[in-house]
Amino acid sequence: MGKAAVARAFGEIKAALAVLNAEVDGAGAVPFSVADPLAGLAEGCLEILAGSREVEAGIAAVKAKAAVGYAESAAAVAGPDVPVRAQEMAVAAEIGCVLALGPRAAGSFLVTSHAVTATLPRTLEALQAGAISWSHAVVMADETACLDPDGAAALEAHFLDPDAPHPARGCPVGQLPAHRFKAKARTWRERHQAGSIEKRHAKGVADRRVEFRPDQDGMAWLSAYLPADQALAGWNRLTAAARGMQGPGEGRTLTQLRADTFAEAILTNGTTNDRDTRGRGSSSSSVTEGAGAGAGAGAGTDQPSSGIRAQVLVTVPVFSLLGQTDEPAVLDGCGPIPPSMAMALVAEGAGSFYRVLVDPRDGAPLEIGRTSYRVTGAMRAWLRMRDGKCPFPGCSNNSLDNDADHILAWANGGTTGISNLGQPCPKHHKLRHTTAWKPTPATKNEPPGWTSPTGRHYQSEHQDWEPPRWPSRFLQGERYLPGGHIMPGEGAVPGEPSLAKEHSLLEEALLQHLVS
Repeated sequence: MGKAAVARAFGEIKAALAVLNAEVDGAGAVPFSVADPLAGLAEGCLEILAGSREVEAGIAAVKAKAAVGYAESAAAVAGPDVPVRAQEMAVAAEIGCVLALGPRAAGSFLVTSHAVTATLPRTLEALQAGAISWSHAVVMADETACLDPDGAAALEAHFLDPDAPHPARGCPVGQLPAHRFKAKARTWRERHQAGSIEKRHAKGVADRRVEFRPDQDGMAWLSAYLPADQALAGWNRLTAAARGMQGPGEGRTLTQLRADTFAEAILTNGTTNDRDTRGRGSSSSSVTEGAGAGAGAGAGTDQPSSGIRAQVLVTVPVFSLLGQTDEPAVLDGCGPIPPSMAMALVAEGAGSFYRVLVDPRDGAPLEIGRTSYRVTGAMRAWLRMRDGKCPFPGCSNNSLDNDADHILAWANGGTTGISNLGQPCPKHHKLRHTTAWKPTPATKNEPPGWTSPTGRHYQSEHQDWEPPRWPSRFLQGERYLPGGHIMPGEGAVPGEPSLAKEHSLLEEALLQHLVS
C-alpha cells in the first residue's frame, strides 16, 4: 500500500487514458458502429466527453482532500513554533509549485478545498460521484462563505437534495454551466440570508462608483457599480438602441454597437450631432431620455439620481408590496432587490414596467399588472417571467428582444398559447430553425427543454419559485377587514397560516392593493 498503491493507481489511470485516446482516434479494437462507423464515432466521442466530466470531478475531489490532508499534516510536523501565517504561506507555496499555480490561485484553491471537505458534505459527495464539477464546488463555497452553518446546509440541500423542502426545479445544477449555477445560488442566498436586504443594499449604494482599468492593445475598461435597477435599465436600453441601428448597411456587430452607443452617450452628454463617428459608420443614437420631474433626484445626497425609466420585469411577493414583510422582490435578469426599490419602481410609474404578484401559497405567478402601466404584450411578459432568459442550455441572454417562438409551428397546428411558446435569443432561434436542435414541450410555468441532433435531451433551467414569507400577524390567524383593519384570529396554529382563512386573506390583501 502507500506509495506503491498510489503509483499503481496512476498507472492504471494512464493505461485507461491510452485506451480512450485510441478510441477517439478511431483506432479501437472494435468500432463503435459497424453499420455506420462515422456516426458511431460521433456518438462514442460524446460518451467519452460525458465520462471524462465525471472522472474529472472525482479527481477534483481527490485533489481537494489531498491538499487539505497535506496542509494539516504539514502544520502538525512544523509544530507550534512556526507562525500561523508563515505556515499558511509555506503550504500554499508548496501546493502552488506542485500544481503549477500562482500564489493567489494556490491560496484560493486551498481555501475552497477546506470549505468543501470540512463544511460542505453534500458538495463533496456530489463531486466524488461526478454529479457536479469543481467549478460548481467553487460556486457553492463562495456563496456559502457568508452564511452560518445552518444557512450553508440549507443552500446545499436546496440544490443537491431532491427531498429537501422546495428543492431546485428543472435542470440539475451539475448539468448547468457553473456561471448559471452561480446566478441561481446567489438568488437563493440573497432571499434567505440572515439580515435585512435593505441594510445590505444601503451599504452597496454607498459604495457605488465608476472604475477605469487600462488593458492591452490601446484598450481599456470603464465599468460602473450601480443599483441593480439602474444598471439593468441602462443595459436594456443600450441593447434596444443597438438593435435599432442594425440593418443591411450596418457592418458593426451588436456588441460593437452597444460599445459605440455607450461611448457616444457618455462623451456627448446623451446628445447627438453631425460629427463623423470616426470610421464606425454614420449611425448614432442617444440612450438618455428627457429627465422630467425625476431629474437630479439625489443630488447632494447619499442616493443616486433616479432619472432612468426601467424597462424591466419585477416579481413582487404580495405581502412585501403591501409592506407586511421585508422579503426581497426579484428583478428580471438581475436577481433579488430590496422591497423599497420595487416600491419605488411602482411609485415612479416606470415606462414599459410590468408588476408581477406571486401567490403566497406556493410562489407561483398570480397576475401581471395592467393598471396605469404600458403593457404591449402580456404573453411576452409571461414568457419572460416563466423562463427568465433564453431557455437554451447554458444561455444567459435575458434581453428584452428575445424572440417569441412557436414550439409546434403554427402551420403544423400549433397554437399561440403560453405552453406552446418559447423565447429563445436570436442566436438560438436561428439555431433551432437551421439545424436539428429542437425544443421539447413546455407548460404554463415550465420552459421548454431541448433535444440535440444526436437525440440527447437536455432539461431547461427553471425559475426557483417558492412560497413567500407570511407576515407574523397572519401566522397567528389574523385577517384583514374592510378599510385595512385587523381582526385577531382564533385557534390558529402558531407558525402556520390557517388554511381555512388562507384564501380570504389572500383575496382581501390583493383587493386592498389592486383597488388602491
